[in-house]
Amino acid sequence: MSKNLFVTGTGTDVGKTYVSGLLLKKLRENGCRGAYFKAAMSGNRRRADGSLIPGDALQVRTVSGICQPLEEMCPYVYEHAVSPHLASQIEGNPVELERVRRSFTELCGRYDYITVEGSGGILCPITWTETEHLLLPELIRALDLGCLLVADAGLGTINSVLLTVRYLQAEQIPLRGIVLNHFEPGNLMHEDNRKMCSQLAGAKVLCCVEDGDQDLRLSPEELLSLYE
Repeated sequence: MSKNLFVTGTGTDVGKTYVSGLLLKKLRENGCRGAYFKAAMSGNRRRADGSLIPGDALQVRTVSGICQPLEEMCPYVYEHAVSPHLASQIEGNPVELERVRRSFTELCGRYDYITVEGSGGILCPITWTETEHLLLPELIRALDLGCLLVADAGLGTINSVLLTVRYLQAEQIPLRGIVLNHFEPGNLMHEDNRKMCSQLAGAKVLCCVEDGDQDLRLSPEELLSLYE
């Protein structure tokens, strides 16, 4: 059975997809069979035949160099660039937890390490109907995952990181560590944000990702310790 990790963020567009790709790249370079999974993906373009291209999955595959088929990376792919719960309402295809769990379990039987990416921030709604409510924390618990938190290194990140960490603690969701994206070495604010996030959140900033980085500054041992 595979070892797994959930990648969440302080919000949308902080770099979860890119960091997920770098995680999988490093796993591949260390001889590990890794796979990517995302329950619901919105804001995707269509091919000439009308089918949707799972954009985040394609980016992860490009960054990581893995050969995993796109069609097994995400069970729910939406066109509208809105929260998954709204995209699913617009397109008439609500996310069902059991289908997500089934797709994830199938991957667990074929790969050694699964990197699961969330949508938006930790409280992103995945399904919201009259009969069913599903937020990311319920999904994380259903798949029995620990979290890696990705945040932008810039202004406002201390507050965003602390709010997310406190919520994870309140929900008793394990936090493996923090990655700061768009980090500029020598930038006084970025360097201070790294220090303050570690001290105030009580969680280690494992590494910082600079723009254009093609590798995570993690040892193989540190990388594998994130997954369980």
